Amino acid sequence: MVNLALIGTGNWGRNVVRNFAQLRTARLKYCCDLEESRLAPLRAQYPATEFTTDLDKVFGDPEIQAIGVTASAAAHHPLGMRALRAGKHAYIEKPLALSTAQARELVAEAEKRQLRLMVGHLLLYHPAVAMLKKVVDSGELGEIYYIYAQRVNLGIIRRDENALWSLAPHDISVALHLFGDQASSVSARGSCYIQPGAKVEDVVFANVEFPGGRMLNLHVSWLDPHKIRRITVVGSKKMAVFDDAEGPEKLRVYDKGVQKPSYESYGDLLTLRYGDIHIPHVPMTEPLKIECEHFVECVEKNKPPLTDGRSGLAVVQVLEAADRSLKLDGAPVPIDAA
Repeated sequence: MVNLALIGTGNWGRNVVRNFAQLRTARLKYCCDLEESRLAPLRAQYPATEFTTDLDKVFGDPEIQAIGVTASAAAHHPLGMRALRAGKHAYIEKPLALSTAQARELVAEAEKRQLRLMVGHLLLYHPAVAMLKKVVDSGELGEIYYIYAQRVNLGIIRRDENALWSLAPHDISVALHLFGDQASSVSARGSCYIQPGAKVEDVVFANVEFPGGRMLNLHVSWLDPHKIRRITVVGSKKMAVFDDAEGPEKLRVYDKGVQKPSYESYGDLLTLRYGDIHIPHVPMTEPLKIECEHFVECVEKNKPPLTDGRSGLAVVQVLEAADRSLKLDGAPVPIDAA
């Protein structure tokens, strides 16, 4: 049994509490939050877990092998560093940190101490995204030209981070995973309609460049009449769409594309191909359950997580460059892959 503690029991933290508490391979010994009002409703649900506002108690307990951080994004770096320096493996909700420098510090600390550092890039544990990765890697789609993603809704409106930092990590992590490469530059434009004085962008449009001319186009917003959670992958042979707002049919592969003639002809003759739509059978399990199980397995077997610290760093590098581009009215900002 891996002894765990979790810090942060807000809206998302409660879901993580539920999943860690249900694992047979782990014991959720502590849940910690500085606000007692958040802990009170959980005590009766999880009698085997101790709920506390005392961070020192959590970090100082020698029985605790790993600590999860699901507090606010600004707390990810300081709490993650404290966990690693206390000799605990760390699971940190996305984004890993709010700057590249902070993310690098977390990665370096984990590697120095030979501890597991995992980032909560949830979509990479989604069964439909895992299936999409297999489709891409098999070559069925051909060469991947570009990806575009929409993640929009009405709410939740945040004050401590803009829509880019709140929503885009999901789609950036998937694009990096599918391309299997680091991004090279990004340009972004956005606006602060609801909180103009706070300079917190409600909507952001970003274009992320990858080597070889590949790109990711992003649209994120919490000020939109639609709830859309969609990623489209366009390849030289076929195209695929992952739509998390759909029911059970979340992944579709479209046998559509543009073909060049295989013989000499007059002019540059191109033909459009409209083929079948294939809907793969994807056995569904809650992605967060898979993510939590994976973290415990990585701690138990001392193996690197799918979403390790370096993958979290790569996402933060894109986010930080996009944030700089926002302040430069959309000017392209190069991404340091070092």
